[in-house]
Amino acid sequence: MENETLLNDTFRLFERVLHEHHAEVRLQEAGTLIYLNGGIARVSGLPGVQANELIRFPGDLFGIAFNLDPGEVGVIMLGESRSLQVGCDVRRTGRVLDAPVGEELLGRVIDFMGNPLDNLGKVQFSRRRPVEREAPAIMHRAPVTVPLQTGLKVVDALVPIGRGQRELIIGDRQAGKTAVILDAIINQKGRGVVCVYCAIGQQGSAVAKLVADLRAHDAMGHCIVVVADGSDPAGLQYVTPYAATTMAEYFMELGRDVLIVYDDLTRHARAYRELSLLLRRPPGREAFPGDIFYIHSRLLERSTHLDEQHGGGSLTALPVIETESQNLSAYIPTNLISITDGQIYLSPDLFQKGILPAVDVGKSVSRVGGKTQLPAYRMVVGDLRLSYAQFEEMEAFSRFSTRLDDATRRILERGRRVREILKQPQYEPMPVCEQIAVLVAVTGGAFDGLALDGVAAAEKELRRAVTQQLADVCRRVEAAEELSDTDRAKIMDIARKSLEKFSGEAQDADAGIS
Repeated sequence: MENETLLNDTFRLFERVLHEHHAEVRLQEAGTLIYLNGGIARVSGLPGVQANELIRFPGDLFGIAFNLDPGEVGVIMLGESRSLQVGCDVRRTGRVLDAPVGEELLGRVIDFMGNPLDNLGKVQFSRRRPVEREAPAIMHRAPVTVPLQTGLKVVDALVPIGRGQRELIIGDRQAGKTAVILDAIINQKGRGVVCVYCAIGQQGSAVAKLVADLRAHDAMGHCIVVVADGSDPAGLQYVTPYAATTMAEYFMELGRDVLIVYDDLTRHARAYRELSLLLRRPPGREAFPGDIFYIHSRLLERSTHLDEQHGGGSLTALPVIETESQNLSAYIPTNLISITDGQIYLSPDLFQKGILPAVDVGKSVSRVGGKTQLPAYRMVVGDLRLSYAQFEEMEAFSRFSTRLDDATRRILERGRRVREILKQPQYEPMPVCEQIAVLVAVTGGAFDGLALDGVAAAEKELRRAVTQQLADVCRRVEAAEELSDTDRAKIMDIARKSLEKFSGEAQDADAGIS
């Protein structure tokens, strides 16, 4: 009896649903695939298609409407298209290309569509936003006022970066660009900064190593890694940086500070060139399309510091660019130098000499970050950049002469010790207070009596002593208070005491040699 009642209720429910259902007739545009090669498709039909709209192909493959010509539509394929046949039907989706956003992406390695690449299961997200978005209006922006500490002495002191700035990382292949980026990301742990690392056209093994390093240093919790590796179609490599920026903008609009890295835009430009030539777009200078400047400027213009009325968040961009034979005047590097707010140049010559990170202070500049530096840095560094550049020039000239006066010898000896101090091992970002103490000591001459090979050990001892004995000074430095003469005197006093044994060892070594 109960089963009969249940069946009757079920049939009545079906009848009501069928009675109330009214099929909606919708007009759907369809087209025909007429050309397919190299990740590019040409489609006839689709008269109402809009730019950047997703086009659906058989087998749940998608593409982006890129060229809207009178007789056909040029489409960038977003996946492997070998299964498609010319003559098959394609349809509009009615929505532009979008990307997932949200807290759920933190700690994950994904592609631009949100598909997981880290074997940690499906990524659960509930929000999507268009990949191509307008940059914030000028009136919605605020000055860059807060520093982004990288933990690297040479960067934080001499080429500082502010939150909301665009600082180019530039240098030849294998000069340490990604190492600088990695240390900067690790240093954001516990600082409330969300990091988005966008890998463009890299080898899968290189990305896997970077992710392993982030996990080893407990830094994946505040990171999103978005990947388009070298084996992916050029269309994926082209759209991935824009999708990563959309993911970063979500946090910026919530009032949070975000760091995004594009590693690297050289491969992005090559992917766009390939797409443009296959789509028969007119080439420009050096066979690059004439709008190559525009694709990077509209990407980097989305990085800014919003005013309080719009959340007060910031998006700091560190685009990476690869040069060939130290040629900074090539087409793509000069484009990006003109778009960004400064550049950190990594020299292969310094890298080969073991001066790591290999930042060339003379060719690096920050047009914004100096205004955001903590007061202690401005007081300590002062003319350090100028004096260090003078030392490098004097060192080059001193090779031609064996007779140097005492003043020149002192400048050279001090400069060599400053250079040793600016060296820093990878994966060891340094707190602000320890950086200040070391810079105060080296500019004050506390390291002058030490042998060069003993500077690294002496620096560690000084950092330990400052952390233990000057906690009050450290708190004031990190609270953006000025470094008083009394504080400098305390640091120099501790430096002399902690470095005494190293000075004695240097004198003993000199006596043994003589």
